[in-house]
Amino acid sequence: MGLFQLKKQQTKLAKKIIKEASLKNERLAVGESCTGGIISSLLTSVPGSSKVFDQGLVTYSNKAKIDLLGVNQDTIKKNGAVSKQVVEEMVNGLFRISEATFALSISGVAGPGSLSAQKPEGLVWIAYGHKFGTIKTSVINFEPLGRDYVRQKSSIAALNILLELLLKP
Repeated sequence: MGLFQLKKQQTKLAKKIIKEASLKNERLAVGESCTGGIISSLLTSVPGSSKVFDQGLVTYSNKAKIDLLGVNQDTIKKNGAVSKQVVEEMVNGLFRISEATFALSISGVAGPGSLSAQKPEGLVWIAYGHKFGTIKTSVINFEPLGRDYVRQKSSIAALNILLELLLKP
């Protein structure tokens, strides 16, 4: 799939998310690392997003994750920034600092190259949930086809998860 098709898919998903969140009177917050603000940018490009989008934070560095979202420094030291534990703490941090009813966080290895054998290029963790529900996680291993590919495909995966959350009764 080419970059044009990826961007078209992203835009379509973002419009559906804003529409569903508006219909259900939900508020959204996003914490991004590897996507660097792509998800927030897509959502805020949709007219009417200001009614449902509370905030998006790019917490690219470990320090930003700790300072802005309250991720525990020991969690990062023990598990690394690209881990289930860190994205869960990022979502919990979003709920603490925002008015969101739905939150999503993402951290991954965009590349080029891997962090380690256990953390290859293309590894992405996503956490998501409702403010009064259980935080769930998803791990994806994208093909290591370059930094932009991993970032764009990660944003699509995150948008699909957010849409699925909003479509649940």
